[in-house]
Amino acid sequence: MRQVVLDTETTGLEPAQGHRIIEIGCVELIDRRLTGRYYHQYLQPDREIDEGAREVHGISNAFLADKPRFADVVEELLAFLDGAELIIHNAPFDLEFLNEELKRVGDRWGRIEDRCRVVDTLVLARNLHPGQKNSLDALCRRYRIDNSQRTFHGALLDAEILAEVYLAMTGGQGSLLLGGEQIHAGGGESGIRRLPAERPVLRVVQASASERAAHARCLESIAAVSGGRCLWPQDD
Repeated sequence: MRQVVLDTETTGLEPAQGHRIIEIGCVELIDRRLTGRYYHQYLQPDREIDEGAREVHGISNAFLADKPRFADVVEELLAFLDGAELIIHNAPFDLEFLNEELKRVGDRWGRIEDRCRVVDTLVLARNLHPGQKNSLDALCRRYRIDNSQRTFHGALLDAEILAEVYLAMTGGQGSLLLGGEQIHAGGGESGIRRLPAERPVLRVVQASASERAAHARCLESIAAVSGGRCLWPQDD
């Protein structure tokens, strides 16, 4: 299974008001492992960056002056995204901007949703942790993922962090790299601890009816955000 974790930075909050994408960052997962392949591009927006947005990502118009425009990179970007399942935090925001950029360069490109399935990790987090803060920083604290380098928001850095958050939320694994190096979220020793043969028999505690019902609701929410691809059938 090929997935791409994606993030963008923009000149402001409203594409309907002419705001544009200025940075795109993507990292690739295959079978839930980071492959080391990524896509990263800064873009010339042909408009001023709002001060509020600049304070968030730290990107200036002067820095972007010699960068390509979206039309210059659209084929390369879509070649990287095509057919993948996209992992995005607060997906409607990024999708609206991406689709608006695609519309600007011609109707033949269609919409991102026509090319890729999308998983919104904000929706997933709200289902898993209702009533709690579910920003990327909050999820990093909850899952003990190091985001100390995140002084400013940056599309590629945030995509890398989101990949770790997504893996932790959906399976308990952190950054797993293909090719041998494996880093497990949470740390700890990797050695095998053997239990003594004389240990007492473990007590088995059955789930109550209310606990089974809560478990079923959780599975339903996972199935809803994953397009029916929940790994734990409710009759197990």
